[in-house]
Amino acid sequence: MTPNGEGIHAVGVDRIIDAAGVTRATMYKQFAGKEGLVLAYLEGEDVQLRQLFAAASTASDDPDVLLDLVVEGISADIRDRHTRGCPFINAAAEYPDAGPVRQLTDDHREWFRGTLEALAAAAELDAPAEVAASLVLLRDAALVGGYLDGKDRVAPAFARTARGVIAAHRR
Repeated sequence: MTPNGEGIHAVGVDRIIDAAGVTRATMYKQFAGKEGLVLAYLEGEDVQLRQLFAAASTASDDPDVLLDLVVEGISADIRDRHTRGCPFINAAAEYPDAGPVRQLTDDHREWFRGTLEALAAAAELDAPAEVAASLVLLRDAALVGGYLDGKDRVAPAFARTARGVIAAHRR
């Protein structure tokens, strides 16, 4: 979805070119079409999230602290950044068939889930795969819910519920 709430397919290439202030040739040279632009955006989102995790790991090596940073980071994301839902979910909804957008989305989600699972295992939580699956599910729901129900209602509910999942799996 675009910042004004329109879907990816609803916005034409001419409008993108006009808004960017570039020529058609420049747009197609850089992105090979609208799908290429979507891929570049999602790749940037993926890189940014991976960098946030890397930065957090330099702040602390305590997995309990890192889990709390994840919860706080997702809460902040709901409030401040992705106020119209998850860009990967939004893109996957508009690109439902197998292809580059879906592959990038799948790869991102597997990395995210795997990273959370490793963190839960390092924190010695019971059933780390279940913890990771629950946190991914909660994040997905919270990003959509933040858009539909308001970030001030959803962000604290996400944090409370995520911390409940983590606490329920402590040995």
